Amino acid sequence: MRAAFCERAGEIAIREVADLTPRAGEAIVRVAACGICGSDLHWFGGAGTPPAVCPGHEIVGEVVALAGGGVAREGDAVAVEPLRSCRSCARCRRGDYHLCDQLRILGVHEDGGLAEAVRVPIEALYLIPAGLSLSDAVLTEPLAVTVHAARLGGVVAGSRVVILGAGAIGLLAIVACRRLGAAEVLVSARHAHQRDQALRLGATAVFPTDRDGRGALRTAAAVHDVDVVLETVGGSAPTLRQAIHLVGPGGTVVVLGLFDVDPPYPALAALVKEARVVGSIVYNRTAAGSDFEIALEFLRDEAATLRALVTHRFSLSDAQAAFRTAADKSTGAIKVAICP
Repeated sequence: MRAAFCERAGEIAIREVADLTPRAGEAIVRVAACGICGSDLHWFGGAGTPPAVCPGHEIVGEVVALAGGGVAREGDAVAVEPLRSCRSCARCRRGDYHLCDQLRILGVHEDGGLAEAVRVPIEALYLIPAGLSLSDAVLTEPLAVTVHAARLGGVVAGSRVVILGAGAIGLLAIVACRRLGAAEVLVSARHAHQRDQALRLGATAVFPTDRDGRGALRTAAAVHDVDVVLETVGGSAPTLRQAIHLVGPGGTVVVLGLFDVDPPYPALAALVKEARVVGSIVYNRTAAGSDFEIALEFLRDEAATLRALVTHRFSLSDAQAAFRTAADKSTGAIKVAICP
């Protein structure tokens, strides 16, 4: 079968690799689509070390082989939660398997979904609900990221939220917050196509990221007395500092963005406000439910609205062009998917 690899920053190559067979407790999924994540673009652009394995963790497809029991059967359409953990330590037993000391991520530590097929733990399979196509379900993984972050931040009915950044994660966070009951969602967006999508998805207001826009957002945040700020930008942006200045007293800042450097942190402002700053990484399963299952529910209900976020689709052979398109926001790219 064919699989993609990043041999060096900026270069994606397709190789022939051995066909897969499942080991005990595993399934083989024929990949229908795999999204390109912002974290993928970090190493593609040279900001991090490319994985030594086949990348890709936003995976949906069809089960073609199983070695063990579970919710899925051969032929089922599934979304893949791309995590492998011990499932026996204290963190795993309480549902925090994403914090397991033995955590391995498909597409980072083990071969991922930028291939014709991928081998995954059976417990990582989530059935795609009736009425939701594989094509639309490619947004499951990034939407689950935002569901996890919004729940960590305490977004509930009536919450007032600011989302910094309007890439795929920022835009999907609008939906997650709205579905969890947020009354107001203010968003910062750098590009016009991101602003338009944010408004279409239900943002209360969208602000540009220039000096005037930042000032207007800070004024609006003070008026709205913001409960939660979701930071989705990362890189070298001063958005953690901005987030702490935007959140209201007693509020929560949730950090999702991947920072290349240690960002400035206004400790005095956080102290005076008694602001909570919480990191958010991937997803888990709590007594209140699985982030992945909630994301699939939201997608099922809002597929017609959300599918426009997948702006580009490429074949596996065109993976190089797919990454270049995803990295160049002048293309209008939001979510780029590779469809083997």
